[in-house]
Amino acid sequence: MSLLRIHSGRVIDPSQNLDRVTDLWIEGERVLAVGDRPDLVADTSIDATGKIVCPGLIDMHVHLREPGREEDETIETGTAAALAGGVTSVACMPNTEPAIDSQASAEFITLQAKRAGNANVFPIGAITKGRKGAELAEIGGLVDGGAVAFTDDGSPVVSSEIMRRAMEYCKMFDRVVLSHSEDLELTKGAVMNEGVESMRLGLRGYPGVAEEIMIFREIALAELTGARVHILHVSTAGGVELIRRGKAKGISVTGEACPHHFILTDACLRTFDSNYKMSPPLRTEADVQALLAGLRDGTLDVIATDHAPHAPEKKMRELDQAPNGIVGLETLIPLCVRALIEPGHLTWPQLIEKLTLNPARVLGIARGTLRPGEVADVTIIDPDVAWTIDPTKFRSKSRNSPFVGWEVHGWADTVLVSGKVKFHRER
Repeated sequence: MSLLRIHSGRVIDPSQNLDRVTDLWIEGERVLAVGDRPDLVADTSIDATGKIVCPGLIDMHVHLREPGREEDETIETGTAAALAGGVTSVACMPNTEPAIDSQASAEFITLQAKRAGNANVFPIGAITKGRKGAELAEIGGLVDGGAVAFTDDGSPVVSSEIMRRAMEYCKMFDRVVLSHSEDLELTKGAVMNEGVESMRLGLRGYPGVAEEIMIFREIALAELTGARVHILHVSTAGGVELIRRGKAKGISVTGEACPHHFILTDACLRTFDSNYKMSPPLRTEADVQALLAGLRDGTLDVIATDHAPHAPEKKMRELDQAPNGIVGLETLIPLCVRALIEPGHLTWPQLIEKLTLNPARVLGIARGTLRPGEVADVTIIDPDVAWTIDPTKFRSKSRNSPFVGWEVHGWADTVLVSGKVKFHRER
């Protein structure tokens, strides 16, 4: 097997409390060693001077759209976008057409990902058949098909009884339940956050309490069942506080934040630009500050993109008609640098932990580490490079980003999956 040396980089691996300038040695598909090894002779070398070498980033909240909406994204284009963003593993949501609600549909995702040959793809199964909320999907069959977690993301599970049973089944199979927390009765026709800005603009609002009611329910059900629950795309100060209290009680609850929610506010909707429309919606500056506090103190364990591509003709419709969501994979690193590293909210090791080790733990996947013997998924980050976000250069099929023209720092320079270089950025 060939021996690869990545030398002179700042190696950061939270799984080993490692942060020092040293060498990373990869043999075949696995990590061989970390450190100075004069006894080894590399077949090939990568110079990582001035760069960060870390476990491959994991995005546990991605919409790949295939099957059914290939005009927005495919598994091939979505995983190519992931590599360009430094992401070596994605967990894909089941709100496809048809939904990922059977063993065969989960196996299809894995097969297509292997054909694409880009990033790893871990399918997430639907909680209910067709994501209709009426009947549990075949949880055991989906586990056999490779599902690493369960959610009806894009929609909440309205029935508390069905959610309870889902948690009980998922506990049996040691799978986490991912909650899209939304009370649909309170969000009918909503376009944006309910508050001063929605009143100013005359747009129907989505109150923060609609999210918080369901977060409270999920935590209560997790306490009842002993299951693990992960709250997707937390956007409100109240939601952060509920997760904080749940953790303090010893309940198995984790939470994630998305860059758009801890960077942007509902004031952006004054432009009536549909690229600022998402679910949950952009909230207030107070909510942004609460998310940042939750990231700092560990209440929010994971940073994920909620990459939600839509073809241009869909997003160009009127604000109330346009679909929710933005692309996020290719802007993940620079937005985190801008919002978290540069202001000092997180250190690089803390940020990388939320992008590698923690999502791997939530999903129960053998990734997110550079320990010897583990799969060599590696991201090399150039933290200082300056560039301008230009969605026309994205590898994603879609362009729906609100960050067009932003001057940012940091990107993925080189990305390895199972020891093979799958992406290298040409300057």
